[in-house]
Amino acid sequence: MENQFTKLLEERRSIYSLGKSVTLSEDEIVGLVAKAVKESPSSFNSQTSRAVVLFGAAHNKVWDITEEVLLKAVPEGQDFTPTKQKIESFRAAFGTILFFEDTSIVKALQKQFALYADNFPIWSEQSTGIAQNSVWTALAVENIGGSLQHYNPLIDSAVQAEWNLSADWKLTGQMPIGSIEAPAGEKEYMDDSARVLVFK
Repeated sequence: MENQFTKLLEERRSIYSLGKSVTLSEDEIVGLVAKAVKESPSSFNSQTSRAVVLFGAAHNKVWDITEEVLLKAVPEGQDFTPTKQKIESFRAAFGTILFFEDTSIVKALQKQFALYADNFPIWSEQSTGIAQNSVWTALAVENIGGSLQHYNPLIDSAVQAEWNLSADWKLTGQMPIGSIEAPAGEKEYMDDSARVLVFK
């Protein structure tokens, strides 16, 4: 069985060939991101998810930072070309969304509800995943592609310094977004029966 929501989920794919020919304005994209994050559920309605939307020079800067950090981390003699090409593909996008979790809220909840203290970091990770998927799907509906990258924690300190972000904000993912210049490839799925069990 399908409904409108599951059909929308099918539109969300990892798009790696991105361009700058988007039809929405920057303000419209920011509004869509804000709405998607706002409506994403979180444990105890903690609303820990944060997003930073980068356009123009700021968008390029995050990938400059990533390239610089990775270049220092690559062992001497290792070919950096494939990594550089991947980063260039992210730079070619229209913008980048950085996802964070506000750990100050997580820590406060751990103190307030000590019985569940060990669970709050796990629930926070679930919250960021839900927010990321919500944003990703909302953009896909508008024919804006994206992919989810994870260069954290290597770039965390440089990103915090560049945009003067709270040290309590933990970077959880980077999403380059833009026009879809080439479709996603075929996707293989496991059989539903291996993932969904039913008992009566």
